[in-house]
Amino acid sequence: MQFYIDHDWQENMATPRAKVGERAKTHLLILLCAIWLCVGLIGHSPWKPFESQSASIIQTLIDHPFLSAASWTQGDWIAPVSAGHPLLETPPLFYWAATGFAHLLSPLLPTHDAARLSVGLWMLVTLIMTGLSGRELWNLGVGRQTNFIFIGCLGLVVSAHTMMPAVAALSGITMAFYALALVMRKPIRAMWLLCTGLLTAFLAGGVVPALTIILSVLGLLLVPAIRQHKPTYRAMLAGTLLAMPGICLWCWLCQQWAPGLWHAWWQSQWQFQLPGNHGYFLRTLAWYAWPALPFAMWGVWRFRQSVLSTYRFQLGLIFFGIAFILIGFMSDRSEVSALPLLVPLTVLAAGSIETLKRGAAGALNWFGLILFGILIAIAWLGWWAMLNGSPVKLYQRLSYLSGLETISFSLLYGAIAVAVTLIWLSIVLRAKHSNRSSATNWAIGMTCAWTVFMSLWLPMIEAARTYQPLFEDLRKHLPAHYNCIHAQNIGASQEDLLHYHAGIHLHAVIPPRDHEQAKSTQCDLYLIEDQPGKRHVLPGDEWRVIWEGEQTRQNRESFRLLQRH
Repeated sequence: MQFYIDHDWQENMATPRAKVGERAKTHLLILLCAIWLCVGLIGHSPWKPFESQSASIIQTLIDHPFLSAASWTQGDWIAPVSAGHPLLETPPLFYWAATGFAHLLSPLLPTHDAARLSVGLWMLVTLIMTGLSGRELWNLGVGRQTNFIFIGCLGLVVSAHTMMPAVAALSGITMAFYALALVMRKPIRAMWLLCTGLLTAFLAGGVVPALTIILSVLGLLLVPAIRQHKPTYRAMLAGTLLAMPGICLWCWLCQQWAPGLWHAWWQSQWQFQLPGNHGYFLRTLAWYAWPALPFAMWGVWRFRQSVLSTYRFQLGLIFFGIAFILIGFMSDRSEVSALPLLVPLTVLAAGSIETLKRGAAGALNWFGLILFGILIAIAWLGWWAMLNGSPVKLYQRLSYLSGLETISFSLLYGAIAVAVTLIWLSIVLRAKHSNRSSATNWAIGMTCAWTVFMSLWLPMIEAARTYQPLFEDLRKHLPAHYNCIHAQNIGASQEDLLHYHAGIHLHAVIPPRDHEQAKSTQCDLYLIEDQPGKRHVLPGDEWRVIWEGEQTRQNRESFRLLQRH
């Protein structure tokens, strides 16, 4: 039995045209996305390199409230920089949102956990915009598949739970992409979406994401169908131009309040790397964009005769091509830089999955079942080894990597892991072999594996990566009065975490073995990170050690704090 309700979902938000079972599928999508979004956002300290810089900046904004005179005279809210990164790297939109979350939720959560929840909001916007793009470009029901493929991408899951501006920039990019998908049907709505997306992408990520959107618009304006459809043509131009006052306003404010930071940042944004990093990003996409990449490639091949004349492929290929070229020439070798490439690949993949050969869909389905089954088994086995010391080899390896001798049993996290594992087993036993089920089962497998790992392994990962106990202990051993602290071998991320966890600002970092500078410094404290395997050297007879500490992970980073006497 089927029933249908006529509607225009994007016009009046009425009940969508559906059949029996569609509501259950929508509930499955909401549940999967909620679990995928929430797990991993709280319960651990800031991890370097990305979160350390964000935590330091957010702490600076908290220490200098928005309406205080110091925040404007120093330009903290217009051009935020961290303790270890003295140069401006991105505009401030992400930090504004994270600081707002920290202010609202800090009585209930630590500052870093409260700020990290803003990442969940940005990713929620990203998922909504990505699903709407797939629905708009293909058909009803494809929006779900778009999100299933998106959350199943191997490279997305860690970045989507990391406190960094690239997450907010991705939200702006997906918003602009959806605007370009919608523009031929709803030009006015698309115009405002494009304006908002472009402004968000620039204020969160800088020139590269904004330039990706602008050049994609210009490329689409050359398409004959767009040129002939005047409302679409005008909406694209107007949406781009409407974002320019906001972009120019921030640039002007930054020039006024932090001219040095502005000029250095603007020059760095236009530096091209020759030769480019395109080979690196191609190799990265082979696993980073799985399974979106093979689905998208199949779709281009399957519809190869109409690729150049169909708007969905024109939009996807133009956007991907421009983003790939710009990222290769203007971004560093970092997996995070590849995030914008997932958007067009996922949307192209979502509609192409229906045309996949049944044998290929079945092979992908079983590959996902086996892969995530192995990962879940490894998670349970590693947890059991750390809890009971057996298997011995695995226990020794995990203990060495994490620095822990054992872990305590958590009833809550254990119950979550058991429930998710049972869900996964039910999926395996009732797996259906169809094109759509391959994407759905992959997304469920990714969500279950991520949830089990974060439930069972989080104490080990946290012990291996956190600096919080170390630097809080250092703060307790600081003298009541001191002039400043010089440092040696302290990295920028460690300096950011020193600022966040201990409230310490280092005066200067002395080059290794430059003991003459250490002797001539006016600071009466000296923080040294000792190199592994090398003899500890005192910078001079006038210095004495007042504190020693060690990070618990495998390379055994050790620190000494010295005081001049």
